[in-house]
Amino acid sequence: MRSPRRDLLRWQFDLTWALAGIHLDALTPEDFLWEPADLAWTVRPDAEGVWRPDWADTEPDPVPVPTIGWLTWHIGWWWGAAIDHAEGRTPPAREDVHWPGDGAAAIARLRELHTEWSRVLDGFDESELDRPSAYPWPADAGLTIAHLAGWVNAELMKNVAEIGHLRMLRAASLA
Repeated sequence: MRSPRRDLLRWQFDLTWALAGIHLDALTPEDFLWEPADLAWTVRPDAEGVWRPDWADTEPDPVPVPTIGWLTWHIGWWWGAAIDHAEGRTPPAREDVHWPGDGAAAIARLRELHTEWSRVLDGFDESELDRPSAYPWPADAGLTIAHLAGWVNAELMKNVAEIGHLRMLRAASLA
């Protein structure tokens, strides 16, 4: 059955993912942990070798500049949580979502999430899109799965633009 809202959300998602490919395909291993400023958030291994992101429960002032590694972890965290919420599962705690340890594995994870989200998004009909959603906002916000899908598109577009900008800044700094 045709769903005009889902079709629009899917078109927007596919466009965003196509733009993501431009940057993701051009990344080099060195791009992921490059710190563009003294104040930067990144991912680093702990004593057990588990890669953990820098994090603060309240946004610092000034806001640290994220690395591409941090951004790929961040996308993996929120996108996995969005999929879990859309499918009625409880997502893991943020602290339990780790960076895979290298750029190729991080990109592979994002491609897996793309496949999972495509399946989830394609399964929405008009009634599913109207179902209440309590992610990523409070349960009493009155928002729906359609809002969640629109937010996924917007958040992915923003994060991909950040990755692209960092990639170009690093390339320019090496020229």
